[in-house]
Amino acid sequence: MGLELARLTGAALLDNHLINDPVFAAFGADGVRPLPPEVWTYTRQVRDVVLAAVAAAPPEVSHIFTMYLGRGEREAAFVERFRGLALARGAQFVPVWLDCAPAELARRMDRPERRERLKLRDPAALSRLLEDVGQQPAPADALRLNTAELTPARAAQIIAGQLPPRPGA
Repeated sequence: MGLELARLTGAALLDNHLINDPVFAAFGADGVRPLPPEVWTYTRQVRDVVLAAVAAAPPEVSHIFTMYLGRGEREAAFVERFRGLALARGAQFVPVWLDCAPAELARRMDRPERRERLKLRDPAALSRLLEDVGQQPAPADALRLNTAELTPARAAQIIAGQLPPRPGA
């Protein structure tokens, strides 16, 4: 969906795997074996560099961020960090929360693109993650989409419909 939204809007897609995959690859991630906790120290450093680059980017460049946010203060702080970054750049901030039934998420885990992107592919690990960590509640201003029955293209169209027209478009 992120790729489709980037195509529709012309925004740069900075998804969590763009940030995580260099670190995941260095640790030999395969989407099945658990990652050691120190992985997240390195991914935070990469994310900080990417966000600094976004802050310095030309104002006409828009950005799409995607990431899983579990429950917790640190994850809630990510939302506010992105909101503050958008405000500092004079950009619109549109938080989008994607919901999908765990059974449907588990069904999608064997897709080839998940293997290519070093994404989690173990349904039991997904179940534990959702049970133990859950999902960060959506902020009041979030657009909520249930993606269980939406194609990525349709979800991207709905999100793009919430955005102001691009200058010159």
